[in-house]
Amino acid sequence: MTAAPSLLALAPQEKTGTFFSREQLYFILSALPDPAFILTRSGRYAALFGGSDHRYYHDGSSLIGQSVFDVLAEDKARWFAGEIQYALDTRALHIVEYSLAGSDVKGLKDAGPDHPIWFEGRVQALDFPVDGEDAVVWVASNITQKNVIETQLRLQSETDALTGLFNRRKLMDVLEEHFERFIRERQPTVALMFDVDHFKHVNDAYGHPAGDRVLALIATLCREVLRGADFAARIGGDEFVVLMPLTRGDHGRVTAERLRQRIASSVTEAVNHPIAISGGISEFSATDKTCTDILKRADDGLYRSKRAGRNQFTSV
Repeated sequence: MTAAPSLLALAPQEKTGTFFSREQLYFILSALPDPAFILTRSGRYAALFGGSDHRYYHDGSSLIGQSVFDVLAEDKARWFAGEIQYALDTRALHIVEYSLAGSDVKGLKDAGPDHPIWFEGRVQALDFPVDGEDAVVWVASNITQKNVIETQLRLQSETDALTGLFNRRKLMDVLEEHFERFIRERQPTVALMFDVDHFKHVNDAYGHPAGDRVLALIATLCREVLRGADFAARIGGDEFVVLMPLTRGDHGRVTAERLRQRIASSVTEAVNHPIAISGGISEFSATDKTCTDILKRADDGLYRSKRAGRNQFTSV
């Protein structure tokens, strides 16, 4: 990506120190690995410097003279215009992360990349007008690989390695979010807590690999039985918790019974050993002081189910 030499007037040279000719400055700017866009308040691409790292960037010289509204989908163009406006209003360095997919660029769609490309934008207002408009310099750095690594690390820190369900740490974060939403909006939500009846006997009789298979099969059935909006976590050993937003207690019980029956039939058949679960059902209540109150009630329901003969759910 390069800019016409005449646009170098946008970057005043230092009065002291090493002197660079206009041609030298042109080649220095052209050698910048990341592209630096000069964008006006109205969203017009006035100039483009750098972008020499061709592993990540294509030639964007065709953008010059066009507006973000000419080349981007309406929602994405409005977002860019808003970030330009913010940088101009604050006059401070403005750092944003954003993605661009094929559907975001007019004329690409199916021809574009099959996954979003992530960028970090460093946006700084310029102290002089460009073609009669206030303008910013927007340096776009491709951070897709960094984003992928961060996403993988985050998933690893939030996911149970054996079952692929979320772990206790993630559960507590999501439970807090649902509880805060319940306090604000009174959105009905149900929590299920269950474990495997006589799980120690499975491990003792058949070995830990057999026990691990039971847990993995239960996780698979959770994904099959539960809705996409539901949240399932393995919180340790053979204990599981399910959060069901926009659900009242009676509907939560229906789902819990469906899950219990599927586990009793499918897992028992798969491992050739009787498998059952016991659990508690707790609906979010206006009397709850903290989100842990909900789990305590569900845990109490679980132990009531154990005392009542196992292989059942108890609402508390």
